[in-house]
Amino acid sequence: MDLKIYKDKQEVAGQFSSYFVDQLKDKAAFHVALSGGSTPKIVFDVLAENFADKVDWGKVHFYWGDERCVPPSDDESNYKMTVEHLFSKIDVPEANIHRILGEKDPVNEAMRYANLLEINLDRVDDVPQFDLVILGMGDDGHTASIFPHEIDLWDSEDHCVMATHPDSGQKRVSINGKVINTAKEVAFLVTGASKAEKVEAVIEKTEGSDAYPASLVNPTSGNLVWFLDEEAAAKLNQNPS
Repeated sequence: MDLKIYKDKQEVAGQFSSYFVDQLKDKAAFHVALSGGSTPKIVFDVLAENFADKVDWGKVHFYWGDERCVPPSDDESNYKMTVEHLFSKIDVPEANIHRILGEKDPVNEAMRYANLLEINLDRVDDVPQFDLVILGMGDDGHTASIFPHEIDLWDSEDHCVMATHPDSGQKRVSINGKVINTAKEVAFLVTGASKAEKVEAVIEKTEGSDAYPASLVNPTSGNLVWFLDEEAAAKLNQNPS
């Protein structure tokens, strides 16, 4: 595990953007699963502003680790947020954008998306392998859309699952734990004081932390990077890098 701790979410976004572009070097094609949330939004802004014309976006294939079951025009859509903050500002082929169809029936869409991943990605032990999976973490310790009350979905046989938000009841489509842990590289983007308690629990494996899906992220490649701001890292017994 590689811990990278920066002053604030703006610095996290800048450093993560450089890391992301470095990952693309010397690759003919690069398959990445994106995350939603406030920190990726700033990352996308930085990528668009600083790297729009410095990256061959034609070799990057974009997917999502999870999506809310809403139309692509809905403000809750992770896809819509990515279009507004990144895709509308870079030259990326339409064929390289592989969105989860949030407007469709979630059970059927989870099956379709799993099949898409199986076709498009290389597989390791029959599990689709991303080059990079970007994850966030909720205040409750959820990641992608695997929530603590549905932690069994982590080990689902299906590569994509239908999940339910514990409070709103909103349906989500999410990749499962096997897909996350099969990725060549996994990166957490976590910022803000509200995350500090769960960051401490997950990283330092405190008692009871295995109830949080984020604690199950342990890629077989060994390549796990946490990008944190000082607020999110406040409870860690670590020195900033």
